Amino acid sequence: MSTVSRTTTTELTADGRPLGALYSGNIRAVISRGLLATKSTNWLVMVSGFFEPVLYLLSMGIGLGALVGSVAGPDGRPLSYAAYIAPALLATSAMNGAVYDSTWNVFFKMNFAKLYQGMLYTSLGPLDVALGEIFLALLRGLLYATGFTAVMALMGLITSPWGLLMIPASVFIAFGFASFGMGITSFMKTFQQMDWINFVMLPMFLFSATFYPLTVYPEPIQWVIQVMPLWHGVELLRELSVGVFSLATLGHIGYYLVMVMLGPVLTTGRLRRLFLR
Repeated sequence: MSTVSRTTTTELTADGRPLGALYSGNIRAVISRGLLATKSTNWLVMVSGFFEPVLYLLSMGIGLGALVGSVAGPDGRPLSYAAYIAPALLATSAMNGAVYDSTWNVFFKMNFAKLYQGMLYTSLGPLDVALGEIFLALLRGLLYATGFTAVMALMGLITSPWGLLMIPASVFIAFGFASFGMGITSFMKTFQQMDWINFVMLPMFLFSATFYPLTVYPEPIQWVIQVMPLWHGVELLRELSVGVFSLATLGHIGYYLVMVMLGPVLTTGRLRRLFLR
């Protein structure tokens, strides 16, 4: 019954070929294809992405931390410098993994492999493709978050049982970035345009209170930083690591909820506009 109704409401291209509906309920096909591709070609890139924040933690948290000493945590109590930057590096790792999967991978599939065009000429719809690609980015974020949180625990950098919630919170952060990343990439046509993504991500990494408190900046700069999505992720994970919460915690969660809700809408709309015209 559902097959018949889907077929009768299917759109047609200019030459009469059927197109998939907006959503066919077959996200697993996109996920299965992505997992097979990762297993055969991209596994080394995924492994290297895990070690990057660990190396930052060892060099900055332990190396530089011996000179810095203690810093004030979210509740004002002193923390070791390593415990202070570790949640920020975890948020950065979630961002990087999600953005890599939802931008450069998507850019290649869209403009060179022509993968999405082929998918959308089957029963798959734009929402299937968008959710499947976002899920793959979240899976990568989950692997990074679980491994890095285990490293933090082994180093004694988690001071509260609430710290275990950093794993789902990191996936939530990755969801926000992946949702928007794929939609933004759909506007990119050249490698030079893709460089703007790195141009935006690097300042976010350096200035989102990753290595030092927000209060070291002049007040106008603080306002700009608090608009950045990574700052909200850093603060959320930092609060979870010590088990301290406030109304600001709800603000951080709300920020990513907006990203999570609007991102798939943007991505689905762009895929439909590009390939189902």
